[in-house]
Amino acid sequence: MTMYPEEDRGGMDRRGAGEEMRPGGGWLSPVPEGHPASALLCAEAVRTHCAAVTEHVDSGASELFTWHPDRVHAIADYVASTIRQRYPDLQVPYHSRWRHFESGGVDRWQVLCERAGLSGPEHREERARIGIDLVIPSVLLDAGAGPDWRYRDPASDLVLTRSEGLGVASFVLFARGGFSAAPGDPLRADAERLQRIDADSIAHAFQVAQHNPLVGLEGRAGLLRRLGEVMEATPALFGRPARLGNLFDYLKAHAVNDRLDASFLLRTLLVGLGPVWPGRIVIEGVSLGDCWRHPAAPGGLVPFHKLTQWLTYSLLEPLEDAGLTVTGLDALTGLPEYRNGGLLFDFELMVPRDASFAAEPHAVEEPVIVEWRALTVTGLDLVADGVRQALGLAEADFPLARVLEGGTWAAGRRIAAKRRPGGAPPFSIISDGTVF
Repeated sequence: MTMYPEEDRGGMDRRGAGEEMRPGGGWLSPVPEGHPASALLCAEAVRTHCAAVTEHVDSGASELFTWHPDRVHAIADYVASTIRQRYPDLQVPYHSRWRHFESGGVDRWQVLCERAGLSGPEHREERARIGIDLVIPSVLLDAGAGPDWRYRDPASDLVLTRSEGLGVASFVLFARGGFSAAPGDPLRADAERLQRIDADSIAHAFQVAQHNPLVGLEGRAGLLRRLGEVMEATPALFGRPARLGNLFDYLKAHAVNDRLDASFLLRTLLVGLGPVWPGRIVIEGVSLGDCWRHPAAPGGLVPFHKLTQWLTYSLLEPLEDAGLTVTGLDALTGLPEYRNGGLLFDFELMVPRDASFAAEPHAVEEPVIVEWRALTVTGLDLVADGVRQALGLAEADFPLARVLEGGTWAAGRRIAAKRRPGGAPPFSIISDGTVF
């Protein structure tokens, strides 16, 4: 990880993302090079540890699943047909939170920028800061909503559910100044304000009521409060006073010829935002976040970093709008959640040995869920290769971020709608609002 010199650019401390700094002056959790947690805080670890679990299952040694790679071809064809239906010209955008902001065919971001006088190339860097202010809290609020929650968009009167509803609800909350501590300047996300957000604030903004329950309400509010605390304690990324949009200046300073590697972006987020996640598995003081135990994985641990990778994908568009090019996108992995993983499960790429598996809800830390998620990561890479072959596209032209959007996530929802009333996932996972 690149180290950098003393403060510059508006009081932002240019210290390296692996350096220890104390609360009130920088990093909340030390993750220097050589720390035993460091090797798990990257996409490469996600891919290699998931591959080890897949090899375990493929060998027949697993008591939980069997593995059927002969199904990859059928899945790839189904995904390719989904892409052709949704994007006949094959011009597929990135899989990101921005797609949810466009729910119902409404380009809410463009409207917001026009109303704020932020259109045009002269405002592109401030647009990026505001885009980061918007998308980070929105992604943290994006865990599964549950089957019964609905959101009525006040602007369009559309009734939205699941990720689309969560996306639009968080967009409206942001546009109204819900994350801003600056009177008269609503389009920002400040540590001071985020630290004051409680479950009632989220419930009101997301139209939660007894007849309209939202899963993981306390968990969502807790994530935003911890986000504010981490921001305030990390001026290296977020400046003083701490604002999420200041992350753009940090990333721009580390771009080389306006090019930024995706692995650097993810590593920055994993180290910088690591303390946001609830304490689960901790190695020498460092919480590993979305990382779980499985005996077949190296060191017995499987990192997924699903929400942080989702956030990385969701930062691509504001960064590119500001003139930065993010390279090496396929270093990132597929996202092991109930749409991507549900697609592979529905097509029987992985088959549970217990025939009653889908009958009961499962906790996220259960070995059977960890194993399913690991198989999903490996399976998505295999399916992505098959999709590119089916579409006649090269990896450079159709990175995983487009395969997911076009794509596996939509195909997972499509097959679920055909197989189960309301399009429910093939099985239920108990969520606290911080993983799915």
